[in-house]
Amino acid sequence: MKRTHILLLFAVLAVSVFAAVKKPLVSSVEPPYWWTGMANDTLQLFIYGNDVKNARMSVDYPGVDIVGVADLDGSPDYKVIYLTLGKDTRPGTMELSFVNGKQKQKVTYELKKRTWDPASNPGFDASDVLYLIMPDRFSDGDISNNDLPESMKPALSRNEGAGKARRHMMRGDTGADRSRPNSRHGGDIQGMRNHLDYIEDLGVTAIWVNPVQTNNQPGGSYHGYATTDYYNIDPRFGSNDEWREFVADAHSRGLKVVMDMIFNHCGSEHVWMKKFPSSDWFNHQAEFEADGTVAQTTHRKSTLHDPYGSKKDYDRMVNGWFVRSMPDLNQLNPHLMDYLIQNSIFWIEDSRIDGIRMDTYPYADKDAMARWIDAVEREYPNFNIVGECWYGNDSANSFWQRGSKVNATDPRLKTVMDFMFALNGDKYFSEQTGNGEGGGGLNNVYEHLANDFLYPDPSYILTFLDNHDTDRFLRTRPENLGSWKQGLTFLLTSRGIPQIYYGTEILMHGTKDKGGDANIRLDMPGGFPGDTTTVFTREGRSPMQNEAFDYLSKLLKWRKSPQANEVIARGSLKHFAPVDGVYVYARRLGDKQVIVLLNGSDRPTAVDSEYYSELLTDGNKYKNIFDGTPYTLSGKIELGPRATLVLANF
Repeated sequence: MKRTHILLLFAVLAVSVFAAVKKPLVSSVEPPYWWTGMANDTLQLFIYGNDVKNARMSVDYPGVDIVGVADLDGSPDYKVIYLTLGKDTRPGTMELSFVNGKQKQKVTYELKKRTWDPASNPGFDASDVLYLIMPDRFSDGDISNNDLPESMKPALSRNEGAGKARRHMMRGDTGADRSRPNSRHGGDIQGMRNHLDYIEDLGVTAIWVNPVQTNNQPGGSYHGYATTDYYNIDPRFGSNDEWREFVADAHSRGLKVVMDMIFNHCGSEHVWMKKFPSSDWFNHQAEFEADGTVAQTTHRKSTLHDPYGSKKDYDRMVNGWFVRSMPDLNQLNPHLMDYLIQNSIFWIEDSRIDGIRMDTYPYADKDAMARWIDAVEREYPNFNIVGECWYGNDSANSFWQRGSKVNATDPRLKTVMDFMFALNGDKYFSEQTGNGEGGGGLNNVYEHLANDFLYPDPSYILTFLDNHDTDRFLRTRPENLGSWKQGLTFLLTSRGIPQIYYGTEILMHGTKDKGGDANIRLDMPGGFPGDTTTVFTREGRSPMQNEAFDYLSKLLKWRKSPQANEVIARGSLKHFAPVDGVYVYARRLGDKQVIVLLNGSDRPTAVDSEYYSELLTDGNKYKNIFDGTPYTLSGKIELGPRATLVLANF
């Protein structure tokens, strides 16, 4: 009898414990909150929970109606609901009710009031200069966030579809280990905030930040390009509040902020890969579910505009996974695309960023991405998005710009990236410049700009000499700054929207063939605990580093002065094919003009100003923008080896 009572007691306890630990019907709702008064009155709620798909949801809030429920054929732990918010819907907290059999749950959901005019967001354009930062390598401002919270340290990952467990090596996942090139080094949002004085003093007008959303990937996840949580900042970088504060601090100094995003793929540690929301959430998902096979992209972007291309090649390029750890999202799934569109709008509205840089733009479905751009611009009419279109030629690059003359369908992308300079800038500005086509050096710059007829709007080309994916503009430590000054001067006085990679101003150098990506993503000296020298102060920089910083800062501050900015950002461009190694071009707006002369050779030369008479204006009186030296453009102008001369008539 006693044994029976004991067994009964254990049974009761077991039921009680099970009830106590039973998973909630709803564990999270995305987005975490929304706003009334948006241009699009439809709100998608992406709901996670235990068997929540089979739950009935209701809402009782004035002006809010359920207008659709997605029929996802994947895990029952997802539910997608569409609500409409009427024009008269007021901000407040509404209650979402969920019922699944005997299990019931109420979830509060906040509708916020918009506190700004979205039309006041100016976006970014040719009047700006972007400063690109990889947060993990810039500065560690808060050592307390260098490790993941315990709840985010997965030891074992199981992909239900693949049917096998995969144990991950956690090397480099947690903590900050600067001795390992591909590990986290500890840089964060607070580190960027700590050095806003430095960035402002340099003279740029905007900061482009590599991805900061949660990237809980094993291995080298410091770069941020494998998102595992779209609605939260990675805790090793900070928090959503800290991100908002960073953007606000930047704005208070007149600095815009451009946020990096990735729609083509997510990280393999995203919850979607543990439990697939639908059978077509990822491209080539069936093969992966069957036996773990990954169909990887060919990276042959030419198939996207190839008039003779096969469907097979197109599919392998667009629908193949970027790498195994970055599964390819299917933008043709309308509910997934709605999720991504809404997520980008959330970050614009929540933190008031000024622009988006979209990673791997051609790898995603082009029609879905065009829909995304239109949705963003519907909410923020002046917003600018730049897409990473990595091509080594102008014709393919121009294919992606809005209003393209060589694309049968309008891709809607306002700004494309000019990888030609990043891939070739070193030789463009270091080779000897000869005469005639094929003369090398600055002749290549001339030829490159001569192809701008392909672009609907060359002023919306993001120009750069290097970034986080390319060799540094300086491959090795320079002996002098002649070529470096020419490259930066051209970048900041030619057409387009210039971007400078962090560390360029203090002569950071390196190539990927010696150390891989980590060698072009080095830590900023002085940004990390234990650094014995700092480049953030004049005293911590070498004489040559100070020469570089001073030159670039002088040029940047001149560029953003009202008159110069207007001419450089809005003015026409006229250039001359190099003669005797000298490349000459001019920017003009009304009666204001800037003339740039670059001697692309290692020998001194004299320029005959009469050859450039069509540039001359009444009086022909100019001054050197760096030292104020007056120039009257007549006769011969002497230029030393690799000399740079920037003249303005205002």
